[in-house]
Amino acid sequence: MKTTTAAAVTPDSASALVRVALDARSYDIVVGPGLLARAGELMTPVLKQRRVFIVTDGNVAPLYLQPLIQSLGKSDIRADHAVVPAGEGSKDFAHLNTLVDNMLAAKCERATMIVALGGGVVGDLAGFAASILLRGVDFVQIPTTLLSQVDSSVGGKTGINTSAGKNLIGSFHQPRLVLADTDTLKTLPHRELLSGYAEVVKYGLLGDAAFFSWLEQNAKSALAASSSDAMRHCIVTSCEAKARVVAADEREGGVRALLNLGHTFGHALEAECGYGDSLLHGEAVAMGMILAFDLSAHLNLCSADDAARVRAHFDAVGMRTTLPRWGVRGAITTERLIAHMGQDKKNQDGAITFILARRIGDAFTTRAVPRAALEQVLTRALETAS
Repeated sequence: MKTTTAAAVTPDSASALVRVALDARSYDIVVGPGLLARAGELMTPVLKQRRVFIVTDGNVAPLYLQPLIQSLGKSDIRADHAVVPAGEGSKDFAHLNTLVDNMLAAKCERATMIVALGGGVVGDLAGFAASILLRGVDFVQIPTTLLSQVDSSVGGKTGINTSAGKNLIGSFHQPRLVLADTDTLKTLPHRELLSGYAEVVKYGLLGDAAFFSWLEQNAKSALAASSSDAMRHCIVTSCEAKARVVAADEREGGVRALLNLGHTFGHALEAECGYGDSLLHGEAVAMGMILAFDLSAHLNLCSADDAARVRAHFDAVGMRTTLPRWGVRGAITTERLIAHMGQDKKNQDGAITFILARRIGDAFTTRAVPRAALEQVLTRALETAS
């Protein structure tokens, strides 16, 4: 049984609090509207000095950088900042080097808090920079996309991409606090909102059949109004699920691998598409989860009805469910997808690690997948690519 410290922050009546129980490194996730305006007040209990360094990107900065700086100023917190280019291209060694140089030029100290203001790219990059700056400094996540609010901001995974694959260089470095302001979702393009919703669905598919059934009934209302009670329920339920898994397996030695449902396939698709806007991360993960259930059904591990139900739900909310036909190197092939999957971080002794399902809400890991079966499922999926 893990022991936890008391909550460091006090949410208001419109917000919910989820605790990530990691002994002395436990932290709070606060979910609700208006949190950016209260950031100084909410962050003060976890600061070692009244000074922060904010990392954001070119899309988020015009919307939320100054409001955050003003909020911090009300609590007498000094803020320096750096703005990185928006997009997955910023998650590389070159941008990491520039960012760390900026932090050192600003004379950040070990007591200085790094603040990640943005989506998953900013959170991964800023978190990794915090983990190596001066041999490790604290950081706070302020995720501004649905995907980052329900997934990447929680759990301490940080990192960058290389030519060999996605997130292959990084560290486990837990934040001190996560502030998920649902008001920031109002400025999110609908495609980005859908991309984040794929990660919400993931929690139902891997371990909570009742939540998936709830999503089948309520997803459209949640997506139609990002500040609705339905959307808050999506975020809180997702964060609670991830917090339980992280508390049980912080460094992905066992059950945490289930959180990669859809990602083995999805990361391969992203690699083929060059990590660009042609295929967003959540879109790739949604396709990956469909493929994971198709492969499970092909191997007689789950029913064809469950696989069809997963595809039907993504269709119903307007998510693209057919694989892209073309990537940055031409037509996407089964062979190249499998080659990318061979670079996955979860692999062991040269065997690809798959997250498959016995049914909706019951996922498991396995390396016992015949290559012929994998090839058949991918080839069939590529036949309907568009």
